[in-house]
Amino acid sequence: MTLNRRKVLASTVALGLAAASGVQAQTQAWPSKPIRLIVPYPPGGSSDIIGRSISQALSEALKQPVVVENRAGANGNLGADLVAKSAPDGYTLLLCDTGALAISPSVYTKLPFDPSKDLRGVT
Repeated sequence: MTLNRRKVLASTVALGLAAASGVQAQTQAWPSKPIRLIVPYPPGGSSDIIGRSISQALSEALKQPVVVENRAGANGNLGADLVAKSAPDGYTLLLCDTGALAISPSVYTKLPFDPSKDLRGVT
């Protein structure tokens, strides 16, 4: 990379960061209301226990209640569909395994949601 290309790249990155800083200052605080954690399996199973442990830790860290809702059925697809159709505002989370996201599109001919388009990962 030549010196001129480096200057252009550095200027572009600096401009992008400057533009993003104004947007960040205008965003609202998250979370400002309770969060729903959807577990697409029945209560009492290992996924439910993990979900309740995670919700407790999230509640303490975020200073907002995290409510666990079990929506069992169709190998986790009912709960995943609920989350896929909810508002993309970060207040509805899904805790599931690969069944509803990776295996179901191959097994079921018609799913009411597309895991790769309708859901986003949280890290």
